[in-house]
Amino acid sequence: MKHVTIWYVGIIWAWLPQFATAAEPFKVAIIDQQAVIERSISGKRALEEMKSYSTTRQKIIEADDQELKELEKASQDPNMSEETKKEKQEQFRTKLEAYQRRIQEFNREVQEKQRGMISEYSKKIRDAAQIIAQREGYTAILDKGNDATVKIVLYHNQSLDLTEKVVKELDRQTK
Repeated sequence: MKHVTIWYVGIIWAWLPQFATAAEPFKVAIIDQQAVIERSISGKRALEEMKSYSTTRQKIIEADDQELKELEKASQDPNMSEETKKEKQEQFRTKLEAYQRRIQEFNREVQEKQRGMISEYSKKIRDAAQIIAQREGYTAILDKGNDATVKIVLYHNQSLDLTEKVVKELDRQTK
């Protein structure tokens, strides 16, 4: 991801001088894609669905965890015969393995769902930004990034930030 971003920034820097010397004005703006998702109506809805999806899986894991604790406690009963104790320990081991597989499966499902949502919203945001760029004559709109991603824009004048316009355009498109 970092190599792609560095390549992308390199292309932009190579491309900018061509427009800077051209007779037409060169307009650049920035957006915060994460903020667009968090502030747009459809983005809020998608984030809420993602949260609900994760919460449902977390409740299943918590129930499994509780069942494991009870099974472990039951296998510790000093009044139990050795044969019954071995059966309980075997049940515990089998349930523990299933529990660990389920956690891995749920983590994979949640990550896939997150990637899908991010991919879908990146396209929607790109489309909304393109409409604004064409309407208002911007040559380029860059994502400023955040602490969780690579920051492409290290400094910008706040007047260059089109995040709210992109939020409004995305809301208009997804009504």
